[in-house]
Amino acid sequence: METHELTPGEMSLRSGVAVSALHFYEREGLIASRRTSGNQRRYARETLRRVAFIRMSQRLGIPLARIREALSSLPDDRVPTSKDWARLSAGWRQDLDDRIVHLQRLRDNLTGCIGCGCLSLKTCQLTNPGDVLAERGPGASRL
Repeated sequence: METHELTPGEMSLRSGVAVSALHFYEREGLIASRRTSGNQRRYARETLRRVAFIRMSQRLGIPLARIREALSSLPDDRVPTSKDWARLSAGWRQDLDDRIVHLQRLRDNLTGCIGCGCLSLKTCQLTNPGDVLAERGPGASRL
């Protein structure tokens, strides 16, 4: 039984990812293709799921090295199942929760700083208490 393969253009159209991004993913070891006798790339249909996983992971801020590590744990001899994908994403849940807490703190600090009226995280008395040079005014350096 012959499996249907996708050209880079077809893969781009189906995945919503630019051909140049597909080539980048391939150089980074995230996806693979085979070459035809005319040296043209062909992607297995299963690569669509990998590309979707890469895109979702990038939107979550997961570094490419961690995405590569996760993808390398998937089986080569079959299409990944929903259990495979759930296992991979579960490992990142705590990291995401930690980042959400960190971002909420940043947001709350920013709101507090804007509330004081100075609009400067560097010289704000709320976020930078005891700043001796703040009395001389804002600026990146002391002249």
